[in-house]
Amino acid sequence: MPNTKYIFVTGGVTSSLGKGIVSASLANLLQARGFKTTIQKFDPYINVDPGTLNPYEHGECFVTDDGAETDLDLGHYERFLNVPTSQANNVTTGRIYQSVIEKERRGEFLGKTVQVIPHITNEIKERMQLLGSTDEYDVVITEIGGTVGDIESLPYIEAVRQLRWDLGRENCIVIHLTLVPYLSAAAELKTKPTQHSVKTLMESGINADILVCRTEHELSESIRTKLALFCNVDREAVIESIDADTIYDVPLLMHKEGLDRVVLKKLGLTDHSEPDLTRWKAFLKRIKNPKQHIRIGLVGKYVELQDSYKSILEAFIHAGASNEVAVDVVSVHSEDLTPDNCHQFLAGLHGLLVAPGFGSRGIEGKIAAIQYVRENKIPFFGICLGMQMAVIEYARHVLGISAANSIEMDEDAVDPVISLMDEQKDIEDKGGTMRLGAWDCTLTEGSRVHSIYKQKEISERHRHRYELNNDYLADLTKNGLSATGINPKTGLVEIVEIDTHPWFIGVQYHPEYKSTVLNPHPLFTDFVRACSQYANQ
Repeated sequence: MPNTKYIFVTGGVTSSLGKGIVSASLANLLQARGFKTTIQKFDPYINVDPGTLNPYEHGECFVTDDGAETDLDLGHYERFLNVPTSQANNVTTGRIYQSVIEKERRGEFLGKTVQVIPHITNEIKERMQLLGSTDEYDVVITEIGGTVGDIESLPYIEAVRQLRWDLGRENCIVIHLTLVPYLSAAAELKTKPTQHSVKTLMESGINADILVCRTEHELSESIRTKLALFCNVDREAVIESIDADTIYDVPLLMHKEGLDRVVLKKLGLTDHSEPDLTRWKAFLKRIKNPKQHIRIGLVGKYVELQDSYKSILEAFIHAGASNEVAVDVVSVHSEDLTPDNCHQFLAGLHGLLVAPGFGSRGIEGKIAAIQYVRENKIPFFGICLGMQMAVIEYARHVLGISAANSIEMDEDAVDPVISLMDEQKDIEDKGGTMRLGAWDCTLTEGSRVHSIYKQKEISERHRHRYELNNDYLADLTKNGLSATGINPKTGLVEIVEIDTHPWFIGVQYHPEYKSTVLNPHPLFTDFVRACSQYANQ
């Protein structure tokens, strides 16, 4: 009898229904009841990981402590559970096939013909049970990307069918997330799409144990009864997932609907104590009752797609709640900015964050924005590329190095104040080759960042190829841009700041990846506080 219980979350009718949020909310509730819970995401695309995908294509690439480039849903998992994820929490079809092919090349299949069943499905099942095999978790929730009926999802659905047989129904359940659309012309909710979606799942040999129905309107008792009858589930297992004001409402809504109670019942788990949601409710109360509203600009290259900067936007929510402030994030496309029109776009903001990114597009707009907020004493926060652009701006306009640039933008730059890291110079493959994951950083005592972190040694997550060129460090420091965070192993500059500015900090790493509901990141919290003070002036 396995100790770990498995929950699989599938989707139907349409994508983007919120499987990740429902999975994270259920995990949150189970964790609040005292169960050790984790979540993993299985993505059906053939990329090995999302590291080489354009943000417009897939949204943000989330990075874990162990250096895995993963799906942005892992960010939701960490924010809801306050527990780090790892490479084991995100698996793609590309990674599955890569592993099977490598085994075939090593002769591990003893000359057998390698097929989807059993070799691909066996690999999937092995990955699905990897976290559970450690005895570290009571419950493992697995989100299956895409929708049932997709060709690329079929091996995953088949693997789930086999696992239900292997583990037994009392140890392995399936939650199917579907859509109940509202037709305004008929003024009624329609259940037929859900019926067809469940039928497609049943054709693959899986009967859903629980239905979670996304809807814009409340489900009547008659609709719930109809869904239970036609979809072969218990009446209590028809769960309404109505549109919420914030994703952080969803755990409370799911608890009200009884999702966690039904899950425990079906898995035969005896702990039926109520979840302790005290801190979660306090967080929501601060979100919904702010004492002040502030406007912070987000200058980026991918602002058309909100998911491109998902972790940054969520970190502002966490930091805002911590300060009892509502942060209105104003997206500004860096390609629209010039030194002549910055006032038009940035006036009225109480702070500015220049976001990460890659490539030369929109770079001069970022530099113009940084010059504007530096000279006008508006709080500034630069992350990764944003920090590098702050160094270039300072070198050009304070040190007078007009040709200052990054090797990324100009391989033949006369003054490469940002250069390629030594270990990156001979790399040709793009995927998984950047400086990734958690790296240590030593803070300068007496600096602003030292007072913010309240400790000298920190560890933060990275995703970059380029660095501040230490040949220019002495001149930058002498002229007021101090390097207040250094990697003790490599000597690379991690943090720059201007101590004569109200709040001007650039970091080479990605602090947004570590911000959670219960532990807002200190840099975001202090930045929002500074923006709030600026707004009050």
